[in-house]
Amino acid sequence: MAHEIGLGRNVSETPEEPSAAQSYCCYPAELKMAVTNGMSIAGNKFEGFKCNATDAIEFKLVRHEPDIFDDSKVFHPDMTHQLESIFGYKDLKVQIYCSAARMITYVNVAYSAKIDPEQYDGVKADDILGLLSKHLQPGFLTNRDAFISQLTKDKTFKPFGELVHSYTTTREDKQLEFEVYKTDIEAIGFRDFHERIQPFLLFFVDAASYIDVDDDRWDYYLLFEKYREAGTTIYAFAGYMTVYNYYAYPEKIRPRISQVLVMPPFQRQGHGATLIQTFYNSCYNRHDILDITVEDPSENFQRVRDFVDCKNCMRLPSFQPEELHQGFSEKMRLETREKLFINRKQARRIYEILRLRATNMANKEQQRGYRLDIKKRLNSPFQKNGRDFQKLKRALEPTELAATLNNLSVEQRMEYLEKHYEEVITEYRAVIERLATNVD
Repeated sequence: MAHEIGLGRNVSETPEEPSAAQSYCCYPAELKMAVTNGMSIAGNKFEGFKCNATDAIEFKLVRHEPDIFDDSKVFHPDMTHQLESIFGYKDLKVQIYCSAARMITYVNVAYSAKIDPEQYDGVKADDILGLLSKHLQPGFLTNRDAFISQLTKDKTFKPFGELVHSYTTTREDKQLEFEVYKTDIEAIGFRDFHERIQPFLLFFVDAASYIDVDDDRWDYYLLFEKYREAGTTIYAFAGYMTVYNYYAYPEKIRPRISQVLVMPPFQRQGHGATLIQTFYNSCYNRHDILDITVEDPSENFQRVRDFVDCKNCMRLPSFQPEELHQGFSEKMRLETREKLFINRKQARRIYEILRLRATNMANKEQQRGYRLDIKKRLNSPFQKNGRDFQKLKRALEPTELAATLNNLSVEQRMEYLEKHYEEVITEYRAVIERLATNVD
């Protein structure tokens, strides 16, 4: 799954970690219920020891020693499926700090109180370091002085692989430089570096899992901020993207974007779109590519992908306003496939976004033509016996899903179409708003 930011499901699955309740299987059933629900026979005596992992975990990208003590540098995970809630502590902070360039990891667990098994029926606190050790690279640091001593080595860090793109952005009136590198797992030192950065996927990309790095069909695109300090050029890791090169019969490949991660301090600055476009640019002059696909894209990633594809398609003759009002055409499909390696499904989506952009919704004829065109496509699952069943599953109530697609009433179909149409338009307008301020 792709995303910004993120992106995607991969070839292997991360084993599910036990929850706090599952950890206490050796205790009586009523005690397990007490721990799980924060209730005991005596009352709420366990409630104060339950911690929300999303709030407790604090990340930092550390460039200098003072950053360790600067709370403004903290960012929290978007998701904590691997830990859920943490039991046994009060005022818990799980500090996961990484050196900004080499991503050397330091973990510190701080709290005001820890549950005493002798006073609480033998119930023990979760082993936080033990849980994290299943996801972080082996050998992460737990001594702050040892971590501080590593920071100076970041100044000698050089990115892996080949420089494929460089650009500047403006943030808070400052010019910032960024570089994108392409590498493979065989680059000296990159395997260890990848082990240090991939755990962030679990915290910031929904349903993410680790990839099989021993498969040589993976390409890696790494994003770094480049800056100078005391006359020295220094790099800070900002994000990365993985691409898997599938074989396409008889002699082509079908690259699939699998994961996109932009680190939170660098998000909403256009870097995800730049990573994708940099990859696209490397494909355009190749003759061995059939098309470019994305693995199970998240909603966030799909918006970024749509934005990039729209910008590219707007330059094509077949996507000019006068053509868009005539409907989706074979010319559009061929031009996007041959020039941009966009598959038919995504090409149709881009057509719908750009036609909405070119439609005067105050013009009843244009508005009606657009609405009918979109609803005709949305109605196709009913006509094709459920190829789009998963969309129906998300849109309809469980009681409505009790019937098969063929047995849905006319009223149910109309309700689905109207609801889905409004959702689609909302998604498209978000892309159009971004195009309004970012088109070259």
